[in-house]
Amino acid sequence: MNNPVLTSTFILTLLLAVGLFFFIRASTKPRIEQMVLETSESEVALLPRLQAYFTERAYKIAAVDRDTDIVTFEGVVRPSVFLTLLLTGLAAVGGLCLALVLSMLLPDIGNLFLVLILVAPLAGWFYWEGSSRTEQVRLKVEVQDGEPSSTSIRISGHRDELAVFQSVLQLSVREDIK
Repeated sequence: MNNPVLTSTFILTLLLAVGLFFFIRASTKPRIEQMVLETSESEVALLPRLQAYFTERAYKIAAVDRDTDIVTFEGVVRPSVFLTLLLTGLAAVGGLCLALVLSMLLPDIGNLFLVLILVAPLAGWFYWEGSSRTEQVRLKVEVQDGEPSSTSIRISGHRDELAVFQSVLQLSVREDIK
């Protein structure tokens, strides 16, 4: 290989390594969303279902604000073993690619760059430590004025938790809110 090819390959591999770094870093960031869900159930029938759902998902009531009628549930989010292994594997492959390009670019040092593969478990450890945290879900149940058979739930929490919440309780999203 000639030198311009090696240089461009190194630059592209370095850009991919930077992208991998930011992907691993983003794996621990909370993704909080808000949505308004609607149901035809009455508030009296809905509240026990909500309490049972969150209790089943290992959430506990952390606070109840009587002034705004907002209930805050807290639960510990466990990290995913699959995602830990995936991020470790991606970091290992990325380290291997960078080590191979560096060993071709700097042949005097040889295979010493393969030590970069040993850094891969740090990606899994970083995800495991960063994603194990206490998550909060805040919700407020409101009875719609003028529509006695309609109840809305304003909820804020992690987007994956909200998706599960919506599908399990079979609630519809109100489209006029963003």
